[in-house]
Amino acid sequence: MERVVITGQGAISALGVGVKENWSNLKDGVCGIDNLDIPDIERLNIKIGAAVKNYTETDYFSPQQISLYDRFTQFAIISADEALSQAGLEINSCLAPKVGVVIGSAGGGLQTQDDNFKSVYAHKKKRLHPFIVPKLMNSAAASQLSIIHNIQGPSFTVSTACASSNHAMGQAFKMIQSGSILVALTGGTESMLCFGGLKAWEGLRVMTNDVCRPFSADRNGMVQGEGAAIFVFEQYEHARARGANILAEVIGFSMTSDASDVVKPNKLGAARAISEALNDSNLNPTEVDYINAHGTGTNLNDKTECEAIRQVFGKHAEKLMISSTKSMHGHLIGGAGAIELIASIMVLQDGVIPPTINYNKIDPNCKLDVVPNYAREAKVETLLSNAFAFGGMNAVLALKRI
Repeated sequence: MERVVITGQGAISALGVGVKENWSNLKDGVCGIDNLDIPDIERLNIKIGAAVKNYTETDYFSPQQISLYDRFTQFAIISADEALSQAGLEINSCLAPKVGVVIGSAGGGLQTQDDNFKSVYAHKKKRLHPFIVPKLMNSAAASQLSIIHNIQGPSFTVSTACASSNHAMGQAFKMIQSGSILVALTGGTESMLCFGGLKAWEGLRVMTNDVCRPFSADRNGMVQGEGAAIFVFEQYEHARARGANILAEVIGFSMTSDASDVVKPNKLGAARAISEALNDSNLNPTEVDYINAHGTGTNLNDKTECEAIRQVFGKHAEKLMISSTKSMHGHLIGGAGAIELIASIMVLQDGVIPPTINYNKIDPNCKLDVVPNYAREAKVETLLSNAFAFGGMNAVLALKRI
């Protein structure tokens, strides 16, 4: 089995454009959640979110490109450009067939869908732009990345709700590990902060109109965010041969299904996902230093995740550092695991644990070291990044410092 490393990363979120700005704000405990400024906001009960700030699409794309790129695709392209630049990777005609694109997204072109539903149903338009279909498809970001960068290997989208990014990156990891490809452009992207997206989520009654407080006893729900993070995953020997700077090594991946409830998480499914990620990595539980938690800020999710961690790690759970960066960048739904992998890689690089901010009060059900409110310096050799989704779809990645 081939070793798999990460040689490039790019990001855009409510915390900034680029990895440097995102990481600086994560370390400083900056909250990207704010009042939303979107059409029909007055018709929503939830009026906050972690939107990409001061974003103007014409600063990045031509009018012709904008006619093809939904906001979620735009975010993926911006992040991929940064990742490829950092990796210093040239995808020439020889390499192109051995490069893949695997992107996670739950909503796809939801902004485009929402806008055009309004045009048809509210404004009675009889004709839409001919590129609406390829613009709104979940596969749009993966398709456009393959076209822009001449990537001729397997290119596809994974859509598993809030675990989409981790499932996508796990598939990329396994394809490289098996030798079927040498390189993958992978990660996740999401932009659901529109009237239709938020109105639908309001019906679930899992969102707060306040702030996101993962693991805190007074938590009262999640906050949606938007953005993307894209990575260059690469076969280790290929990266070494071209003198690439290696950011981290991906050492394991697992995916499980709760097979129990469409919205209620099950600690047994989460625990199996964590345990199988350890097995896939050949890690002893005591070797894990940090977990980037799914940590949505909902009462049941946080409690279930802590129970699963205790079940797998036993006494070592008390020594683990655990944090939820969703308290800062919001829940990017299908893009969540990707932006959280940025945090995880930088933990390995910088030896700083980003905090779980807005933490006010210990919950006996979540009484673990959640790195409350302030970042912490700590040398981390190995870590896990958790993603647990509606439908009981779980995906866990394991990384180590190299």
